Amino acid sequence: MQENNGRAQALVTRGNQVLMVQHCMGDDAHYCLPGGGIECGETPEQAALRELREECNVTGTIIRKSSEWADPYHTGTNYTYHIDIGDQIPTLGFDPELQTQILTQVRWLTLAEMTETDRAFVWSARLMSIPQFAQEMGVQPYD
Repeated sequence: MQENNGRAQALVTRGNQVLMVQHCMGDDAHYCLPGGGIECGETPEQAALRELREECNVTGTIIRKSSEWADPYHTGTNYTYHIDIGDQIPTLGFDPELQTQILTQVRWLTLAEMTETDRAFVWSARLMSIPQFAQEMGVQPYD
C-alpha cells in the first residue's frame, strides 16, 4: 500500500474567475481545483505546481499558501496554493496516476457559474482570502 503524503492543489484566479478542472466518474461530473497526491520526496509546493502543469498544461508561480488542513477521512494534509499563471491559456491535460482519463474539461468559472458542490472546493481553499472574491461576497478578506 502506497503511503499517503497528502494532497496539494492550485488556486488560480483571473479577475472574478477560478480555474477549475471537471472530473467525470460514471454519471457524476463535478469541478474542482487542479491538484492531487504529493509524491514521495516532493514538497507540497512542488506537487501543486506539478499537478497544475499535468492537468492544465500551464506553469505557475506560487503567490502564497492559502490553506492547510488535516483530512479527517484519510491520513495526510491538504495544501492549497494561490498560484499566478500570467496570461497563459490553460488546456486539458491528464492525470497520470489514473488508468482511465476522468478529466474532461478545464474552465474558468465565476462563483455564480459554480454549483454548490463545486463551490465547496473553493471555500476549503480559502477563496475569501483573495480580495476580489471577498468583495463579491460582501465580506472582508481574511488572511
